Amino acid sequence: MEYVVRTNQLTKRIRGNELVSNVNLHIKKGEIYGFLGQNGAGKTTIMKMLTGLISPTGGEIELFGKKLTNTERASLQRVGSIIEYPIFFDHLTAMQNLQLHCEYLGFYDFKAIMQALDMVHLTGIEDKVVKEFSLGMKQRLGIVRAIITKPELIILDEPTNGLDPIGIKDMRDLIRMLNNEYGMTFLLSSHNLGEIEQVADRIGVIKNGKLVNEVTLAEISKQRTDYIEIVTKDVEKSVYLLEHKLRISNMKIVPDNKIRIYDLSVPQSEISKTLILHDIDIDEIQKHTSSLEDYFYQQIHGGGKVG
Repeated sequence: MEYVVRTNQLTKRIRGNELVSNVNLHIKKGEIYGFLGQNGAGKTTIMKMLTGLISPTGGEIELFGKKLTNTERASLQRVGSIIEYPIFFDHLTAMQNLQLHCEYLGFYDFKAIMQALDMVHLTGIEDKVVKEFSLGMKQRLGIVRAIITKPELIILDEPTNGLDPIGIKDMRDLIRMLNNEYGMTFLLSSHNLGEIEQVADRIGVIKNGKLVNEVTLAEISKQRTDYIEIVTKDVEKSVYLLEHKLRISNMKIVPDNKIRIYDLSVPQSEISKTLILHDIDIDEIQKHTSSLEDYFYQQIHGGGKVG
């Protein structure tokens, strides 16, 4: 099996604080890998190490089968990236910024710049000064800069930041196209789990600097179960009634006054009737199929029985 990215016990400490701890990451050639974790979990720190922006405290990084070191960084020429927010020379035009980037890489192909601009629907803005761009336009321009040379690996940290719903769909379509037509491998981080679910082949979940799990979306689909979700302001009393009146134990409380019931042996109508008879105000009750969001929540917070 060919890996574009592999890390071995990758660790980063800053002033005694361990931001990333012994991470073993595996990204296969040609896949779209979604990187999930809460704010401060270590996603951006790992991405910065993979792109050579910061050095690891311990462990190893392997890109395209070669170790990335302070003296051996040739593999980075095969990587495109946006880490955090794309930064440009605001007083220069979009084209001037892109040409400077290409010159830095030793890449001279005006046609490739225009093709990349067209891919993200930014044609016609080549002579516009970047300081006049909206956040969404800067994000698109950052994508252009990352893909001009058609790199083999693209690392994108929150690529849909600042984009409206149409821009988000365009970004998703662009990632799929570059993956399908050019075989580009992607590492994406995002807070939008629905977007990751629609585009990723595999995900890695990171918690407190540690990689909790790597799993394909297909494997998650096999694990999914239906559940009944109740929204009520009287969560504690509802849980008591479900446990003691209906003998339901396989459930959990989640944020926003919600209870999820995974034991479907009791009909939804019976659950509603019991709660209403005991003066519980039900804002909403309906059956769901679990999503990537549910899987992520379980990985980060745990799940199962209330207790």
